[in-house]
Amino acid sequence: MNSENSVEKPVRAVVFDMDGLLLDSERLAVESLALSGTELGYQLSEEFCHSLIGMPADTCRALTVTAFGPEFPLDDFFHRHETVIARLVDDGRLTTKPGVSELLDELDRRGIPRAIATSSGRDRTRHHLRAAGLAGRFDAIVTRQDVQRGKPHPEPYLTATAALGADPEFTLACEDSPNGLRAAHAAGLRCLLIPDLIPATTETSRLAHRVYPDLRQVIEYLAAVNDRTNHRPVLW
Repeated sequence: MNSENSVEKPVRAVVFDMDGLLLDSERLAVESLALSGTELGYQLSEEFCHSLIGMPADTCRALTVTAFGPEFPLDDFFHRHETVIARLVDDGRLTTKPGVSELLDELDRRGIPRAIATSSGRDRTRHHLRAAGLAGRFDAIVTRQDVQRGKPHPEPYLTATAALGADPEFTLACEDSPNGLRAAHAAGLRCLLIPDLIPATTETSRLAHRVYPDLRQVIEYLAAVNDRTNHRPVLW
């Protein structure tokens, strides 16, 4: 992790992951995966369901085939998963993570544009954001359908910064998962890690610019960096 005393560039844009970072949705995803497997006659352990979280769709499919064999009904399983998780969300089970509203309000106050870079599909992303009351609060949304290569490849973050017209050097990423952190780091963004289901490790703590317990500390970080540097000229 970088030293708190190092000179840092101001933040002129922010890119967020969605699941587990803005939305407390990963627990619902684990529940949905297990229920979908049970409906098809398969018992999916909590550990296995956790292994799928934050992974690109093709990786999820490959992991599932490896675990349960080529006869596993992949298409039916993932279709059921989308249906079940949508039902859980529609039942009012989806909540935002601590500090989300306050942080978005602070970005509004500072005039800082923001985007989402998520491994979720477009329909699920829109559905979840509407359910959480966050629709319309982002200047750009990049889903798994908008890129050729998902996290941990940097393409989602590079696509999001391009959509904002932002320089990665002045863009902050907020992530909860190791794959997302690796993607943001590879794209050249400063990444704040706010762990959810997967705790910080030696590797992720080294890659992260900071590790925080929740998004409220990001407000403090913005004040410390931008208010200290906002008198300096910015190149973009």
